[in-house]
Amino acid sequence: MKGKRAAIYVRVSTNSQETDMQEVELNEYCENRSWRCTVYRDRGQSGAKNDRPALNALLGDMRKRKFDVVIVWSLDRLARSLKQLLSIAEECKSLGVDLVSLKQNVDTTLPAGRLTFQVLGAVAEFEREMLRERVRAGMAQAKRSGKRVGRPARRQFQSSDISRMKALRAKGTSVRKLATDFQTTQWMAARLTASELRPTENWPIRVT
Repeated sequence: MKGKRAAIYVRVSTNSQETDMQEVELNEYCENRSWRCTVYRDRGQSGAKNDRPALNALLGDMRKRKFDVVIVWSLDRLARSLKQLLSIAEECKSLGVDLVSLKQNVDTTLPAGRLTFQVLGAVAEFEREMLRERVRAGMAQAKRSGKRVGRPARRQFQSSDISRMKALRAKGTSVRKLATDFQTTQWMAARLTASELRPTENWPIRVT
């Protein structure tokens, strides 16, 4: 395909290394396909790090639709963990951005290469389902052990609490301070001290 805008991503782990070898091959690939390319370089950045300056810039520009394809020399330049690779691949797919890796012969701009996104998507769903299963198993074990699972217990505000809150509010105590002193939210503190609220009402509230 001609006329595509490509984002070349290169990375080396130490400042003593150079990205020249990666760039030569990637630029040659883009030239052969008549793609216009922009290079994003990370030097001295471990692939295990999710937060990398050039990668962050690339992802930001991708979300702004500044290019059509991301091209890397090898997938381990882009990500060192399966989780991170799946996350980037899923975002590429959702934004309609293709992914090319020279060493793994991955090229989603071609019909055969689009299977890559489907496989990665299936693996990502499998990972999410495994995580959900681990969470459910952990909650079940916690229940069997007699531990509380879920949201914190509710707190009951008695009429005496509400009367005290109203009295303090009438003296000028701020809603924020009431919320702190009575261990509730500012919204609930304001609601409980509203003039139309009957002092005999009991209001359950989760402690925050």
